[in-house]
Amino acid sequence: MSRARAPEPVVEEDTLTPRRNPDLTGHDEAESLLLDAWNSGRLPHAWLIGGPPGIGKATLAFRFARFVLAQGQGQAESSLFGAPEPPRSLALAPEQPVFRRVASGGHADLLTVERQRDEKRDRLKRDIAVDDVRKIGPFLRKTSAEGGWRVAVIDGADRMNLSGLNAILKILEEPPPGALLLLVSDNPGGMLPTIRSRCRKLNLNPLPEETVLNLLVQHRPGLGAEDRAALARLSEGSIGRAIDLADAGGLDLYRELIGLLGTLPRLDIAAAHAFGDKLTRKQDEGLYETATELLVWWLARFARSLARGAWPAEVVAGEAALMTRLANARGLERWVEVWEKVQRLFARAESANLDRKQVVLNALATLEAAAT
Repeated sequence: MSRARAPEPVVEEDTLTPRRNPDLTGHDEAESLLLDAWNSGRLPHAWLIGGPPGIGKATLAFRFARFVLAQGQGQAESSLFGAPEPPRSLALAPEQPVFRRVASGGHADLLTVERQRDEKRDRLKRDIAVDDVRKIGPFLRKTSAEGGWRVAVIDGADRMNLSGLNAILKILEEPPPGALLLLVSDNPGGMLPTIRSRCRKLNLNPLPEETVLNLLVQHRPGLGAEDRAALARLSEGSIGRAIDLADAGGLDLYRELIGLLGTLPRLDIAAAHAFGDKLTRKQDEGLYETATELLVWWLARFARSLARGAWPAEVVAGEAALMTRLANARGLERWVEVWEKVQRLFARAESANLDRKQVVLNALATLEAAAT
């Protein structure tokens, strides 16, 4: 007597989470490349999917993982009625059983390795734990639970330490049959050359600004048109970054930051102290990380634009005038030094647990000294 199978769990979490996202926008060429590799019957056992953060790399990896797991053992195998029509898309419907099991983290033939959360600090840990990486080899060597492929996804592969990278290298040197390894990396160039050379590389480009705008309409419909346009420009082609900034109040922070920098060359000290106090309130702990990232990003953008000799389109009004005034005060070399110094200051503050308000004031004082 057969036992009735329990219904698949209904997933109610944010569909933008890569393992739960049924949609992939702006990466048709990459999807076609993966599909062609599958239909060829000679699928590479390891792929390195690279590109800037938040543009859909992990979404593509899970999309491909679901597709492969749903195909079972065959790759367009012949039958009594001839070879079946090759698949034309990687997409699976959200109600499809494989999709549901992957979304809920319950597929026996899929292993996901990523940074874990630091409960004490309420944020993701800096690196992927090496013990988690070492689980991949034994997992891929096991017999498939469902008679098809075994798939491992490493989300944030550039966050592995040397021990973790060496563990992956051993797998790549002797890949098990029927195993697929998908490495997702914001910085594939920083990984070991021996790993890069053993993977099929697939680089994704930032999304067009119009695509980010359309996705914001879909996923954050409560935003006004002006805010959507500013976030799309601020995110530089990353829908993930745009949504993170929207949810964290990053756009208001950016406007406040530009207003504060607009007081240069004589920094408004009272406003600077108020800004530092705001960023270091316990109930708004995430504001500090968001604001410091935005300041480093703005300085890098300013330096790049100064090198090109043309200002970028403004995110908020007044940026072009601010950049012109600062460029007239000092040349490119000096502003690159400022960017590097501020970047080091924030990194040192994180590792040494320095007073955050004083760190912000020191960063602003560095800009004031350069602008004077």
